Amino acid sequence: MRIASVHTYPVKGGHRLDHDGARVEPWGLESDRRWIVVDPEGVGITQRQVPALTGLHPLPFDGGVTLRAAGRDDLDVPAPVDGPKEFIRVFKSKTEVPGRIAADATEWITEFLGRPARLVWQADPTSRTIETHALDSDRVSFADGYPVLLANTASLDALNDWLVEGGDDPVPMTRFRPNLVVSGAPAWAEDDWRGGRLRIGEVTYRAAKPCSRCVVTTTDQETGEVFRQPLRALGVHRRVGTELRFAINLIPDITPGDTGFIRVGHNLAVLP
Repeated sequence: MRIASVHTYPVKGGHRLDHDGARVEPWGLESDRRWIVVDPEGVGITQRQVPALTGLHPLPFDGGVTLRAAGRDDLDVPAPVDGPKEFIRVFKSKTEVPGRIAADATEWITEFLGRPARLVWQADPTSRTIETHALDSDRVSFADGYPVLLANTASLDALNDWLVEGGDDPVPMTRFRPNLVVSGAPAWAEDDWRGGRLRIGEVTYRAAKPCSRCVVTTTDQETGEVFRQPLRALGVHRRVGTELRFAINLIPDITPGDTGFIRVGHNLAVLP
């Protein structure tokens, strides 16, 4: 089993970056989801409400992020180290966490989305805890709930077989917005990894829980167009209680102050 691809999402809900490798930090891959777009009430705006976020192509630089989108001038946004501190919610139902408002980006992001919005930077990545299936010391970025999401190419193949059998088009892995994609594993092998430990390259991860999927999987990540699949197929074949499962959430076994590295081609081993 080997890592087939590595991805980050510098702004939550925005377009991905594809990498040959990435540094692994306790709260996720370096520069992954350290920025979030929020509404006037301080609640995160995601593709669930605004599929147009797929057109936001952020590019991190040392000390900030560049916002890019078709038809708009690029905007370099320095990390607001001394910017206004505000407590925001990744989702309305989630606990408030601190962030810094990037005031320089407010006009740009509001015009891009066509609705009032602000860009927030996670200045302190040790500030957000993980709610379940984690240690008290575990932390996460502005990701949905866990630091790293791992998907399996064989599981996608199985899902696409169901889609084609039902008369639908297959979907690409990008619909599931993983950080890591593994090849060489049997379909749905990740179900058996839950609660165990994996070693990928030089880093050990705890397999916290399967990922419950939402409507974002129906959004084409290149165009923003919304379809009915694959969520319906997951509802038929991958429903466990109220969850529609695809991919698995991982937590790096790295202490604050330490880092690791992961690259395409690294072996994945299931530890006893």
